[in-house]
Amino acid sequence: MEKKNIWDLERDTVEQYRARPKLHLTVVLDNVRSLNNIGAIFRTCDAFLVDRIMLCGITATPPSPEIHKTALGAEDSVEWHYFADTMQCIDALHAEGYTVCALEQVKGSVSLMRYQPETGGKYAIVAGHEVQGVDPAVVNAADVCIEIPQYGTKHSLNVSVSAGIAIWHFFTALHPRD
Repeated sequence: MEKKNIWDLERDTVEQYRARPKLHLTVVLDNVRSLNNIGAIFRTCDAFLVDRIMLCGITATPPSPEIHKTALGAEDSVEWHYFADTMQCIDALHAEGYTVCALEQVKGSVSLMRYQPETGGKYAIVAGHEVQGVDPAVVNAADVCIEIPQYGTKHSLNVSVSAGIAIWHFFTALHPRD
């Protein structure tokens, strides 16, 4: 088989992408410290029509060469906002009618495999700090905690990988089939 070239992929320009309808899905980064992880999450959000990213606390914001290194320009296509305090972001999302889903391993969390977003709903996925996870106050304010099942020896995945898996799960539930 022949690999597709850049013209075969028929990608949107930034302007075309921004004009496209997006999922009712927001990604919240709660004190994510790695600029490479932030960039990777921007790139995943671009790929799956995430409406916007909320960068909170110590999470760096564009422009940044380190974010750009992994985002590859997605920091220009995906809408983003900064909140100094993640709880202010969560309160704003609740006021907009979003169901806030903390991506965290806690007692009472729901397996991502069992969590079914409803078509027409508005959702926010909160991903947390690489070591400390999602802030406990944010976990307590979330409507649900979702957990990615793990079957190996490690207890967690990299935050950008976890976010990517969760975004894909919501995309497959909320995006009309092509």
